[in-house]
Amino acid sequence: MTTTEESTATTVTYATEPTPRLDWAALAPDVFKAMVRLDAAAGRGLDPALRELVKIRASQINHCAFCLDMHTKDALAAGESVERIVQLSAWEESRHFYTERELAALELTEAVTVLTDGFVPDEVYERAAEHFEEAELAQLIAAISVINAWNRFGVTCRRTPGHYQPGQFR
Repeated sequence: MTTTEESTATTVTYATEPTPRLDWAALAPDVFKAMVRLDAAAGRGLDPALRELVKIRASQINHCAFCLDMHTKDALAAGESVERIVQLSAWEESRHFYTERELAALELTEAVTVLTDGFVPDEVYERAAEHFEEAELAQLIAAISVINAWNRFGVTCRRTPGHYQPGQFR
């Protein structure tokens, strides 16, 4: 990237893009296709905006740069605001950007994603159950579980962010 300020050219050099470790989708195509079908099934009946918020939040926790790139771009393309996406990493301190239903989903996302913090507490599950009917709650739990699986593939295989185009894998 090159920038110019007041006729003085300054070149900015970024770190080298990491090389992916493994193209697991090409090497295990049946697993990849099954994951795509599972992802589609898990998302059925859930609000698309909520689904993207959940995917972004889990990906933040798991440090999956590829999934963050993908789901923030998809959320923006679907009309989500930059402000709400930016505030996701600090949603507990910026609750006023989200509905109570979204907050319950984000809290459940964190509990399911970070099981080592004492499993999913009853109060977190009960709060989610107040905002989602049982069938919808089952879909939400499935969606959270699937994005966590995608994150593990992305992080382990070192999928490179920055090249995804909104809707590319649909």
